[in-house]
Amino acid sequence: MYDFIFDLSIILVGAALLSILAVILKQPILIGYIACGVLAGPWGLGLIKEVGFIESMSHLGITLLLFLAGLCLHPQHLLRLFQRTSLVTITNCSVSFIIAFLFAFVFKFSFVDSVWIGIALMFSSTILVIKLLPTTRLHQERMGAMCISILIVEDLIAVGALAFLRGMHTGGPALFDVAWLLAKLVLLIVGALLFEQFVLRKLLHRVERLHEAIFIIGLAWCFGVAAISNKMGLFYETGAFLAGIALAQHPIARFIAEALKPLRDFFLVLFFFALGSKLDLIIVKGIFIPALILAGIFIVVKPWLFKKMLVLAGEEKPFAAEVGVRLGQLSEFSLLIAILALSINHISDRAVQFIELVTILTFIISSYYVVYRYKTPIGTTEKMIKD
Repeated sequence: MYDFIFDLSIILVGAALLSILAVILKQPILIGYIACGVLAGPWGLGLIKEVGFIESMSHLGITLLLFLAGLCLHPQHLLRLFQRTSLVTITNCSVSFIIAFLFAFVFKFSFVDSVWIGIALMFSSTILVIKLLPTTRLHQERMGAMCISILIVEDLIAVGALAFLRGMHTGGPALFDVAWLLAKLVLLIVGALLFEQFVLRKLLHRVERLHEAIFIIGLAWCFGVAAISNKMGLFYETGAFLAGIALAQHPIARFIAEALKPLRDFFLVLFFFALGSKLDLIIVKGIFIPALILAGIFIVVKPWLFKKMLVLAGEEKPFAAEVGVRLGQLSEFSLLIAILALSINHISDRAVQFIELVTILTFIISSYYVVYRYKTPIGTTEKMIKD
């Protein structure tokens, strides 16, 4: 019988010790969580055997994170921002694809591997961006709304890529699958908005003085819509995000967001642990230098391109520069695309490890860049901490 409590104890104790060490050394604590995964995972000391179960649990943190991100954004405000960010996002994704594809092809990956590496490495991380945004900037300032609107467009492109992969796996017409998936996405959005307006709002009004009831209803709304989204062929995370956007119109959204933050942070520890535990150190040894070079290219090019495009869209240079830096890493969707492509034998193990290593390296480098340059909830000094 699998002893989850024992594994969880190892993860939490290891993450706590390494995060304390990170704080003493003035390093981002996320580095401690990832290092814990590398050390305790199956390719390190092998203390944690059932990493797959831990990874499944960690998706609860991603689901909650995207729900809380949605709670920050009123639908009408979000639509206005889409008009300014769509071209910026598509341009950045296209350039990222070209860079990753050409780099992989030059470094002796096959043509098919290079294509999937390019597709996987097109996006920025919703998890890291929101984790490193102070709550005040996320809820009250244009910085949070701008970053999230860009990430939403990227996530929609990523969902389309994943739908395309699924269509190839089932043997059906992939373009039809993408179109049908988008139709279901629209249906889910309309359904969530209508249910919030005519049902959920009335329920919350009846229990608005009972904080515990509001907490449970908030969780139920998040995971209920997430489950419906998954059954429709979308993703849990997509449904949770839409649930948050629908509820953002309600005054109680801020309270729910604050109440769920500790729960979100707990599960995100598991996510970053699982991220580190994925690295096969034997394969990584042979691709580390190319992966480090490509990660460095992305860390330089992505922020620069975001800045240039946002300035052309009418934003101030300092604002555009900060948005670019915060969006300068790769995405958790990179890992999903790589794993799904591997499951249908469209990509090699070496290419999957390359995608995972480049993604993790950009997570680490970007964390340092943001933490030492801008205020975040996990700043390394009192001056740089802003919750």
